[in-house]
Amino acid sequence: MSKFAKMHGLGNDFVVIDARVVPVDITAQRARAIADRHTGIGCDQLIVVGKSDKADVAMRIFNADGSEVEACGNATRCIPLFIGRDVTIETRAGLLDARLAGDGASVDMGAPRFEWDAIPLGYAMDTLSLSVSWEDLPSPAAVNVGNPHVIFFVDGLEAVETERLGPLIEHDPLFPARVNVNFAQPLNDRHIRLIVWERGAGLTQACGTGACATAVAAIRRGLARGPVTVSLPGGDLEIEWQPGGHIQMTGPATFVFSGEADWSRFG
Repeated sequence: MSKFAKMHGLGNDFVVIDARVVPVDITAQRARAIADRHTGIGCDQLIVVGKSDKADVAMRIFNADGSEVEACGNATRCIPLFIGRDVTIETRAGLLDARLAGDGASVDMGAPRFEWDAIPLGYAMDTLSLSVSWEDLPSPAAVNVGNPHVIFFVDGLEAVETERLGPLIEHDPLFPARVNVNFAQPLNDRHIRLIVWERGAGLTQACGTGACATAVAAIRRGLARGPVTVSLPGGDLEIEWQPGGHIQMTGPATFVFSGEADWSRFG
């Protein structure tokens, strides 16, 4: 048996496993079983917190489909609340600094990447305005904020068929590592509405890295200036970024309940 917590950031929910004392073996099959909302505990992402020789803790992130990913902004805000103090976190995307702030945390998400092969894309093109699009959508921007994102700036979100277009774009051959798909509606130069189709998870209430990528893309295009409030279905995040610098993301994190589980019973 090992301890876990159910947590969420703006409704993007997680099972957070404490593997610092007793290591936990997570396979894709086991992650899917734990994430299943009918026969498991249920979550958008499974988070495993372990030991690190580079930071205070290490964090592994598994989507509901069992795929392991590099970054998750909402989960990162939950870690200092889970640990009970400010922490540095080792992730596949690099080292992150997360500090308790108000009812959540503020996280240094590092510097964004814009090179086509850092997104990654299947071939070279300008990532500020990709020379491709899908159906009636405008030409998107692409940003890597620890994981890959493509951002479409639209006049109205209600007219976008997010559940149909999201998976179509996520699995397009242009994105060899698949991609997170962001549909953004700028309201003014400080405020953006956002809906995200997350790679491996589908539509969620909020996506922290999506908010970061969208704010960065909007600032690069001259549509916004920091700090930017990004409003997702689950609530608001504040994103600060200056060209050449690191992204600072601030927002809520919530503890729901704690428990213990025998993970071998999940396959």
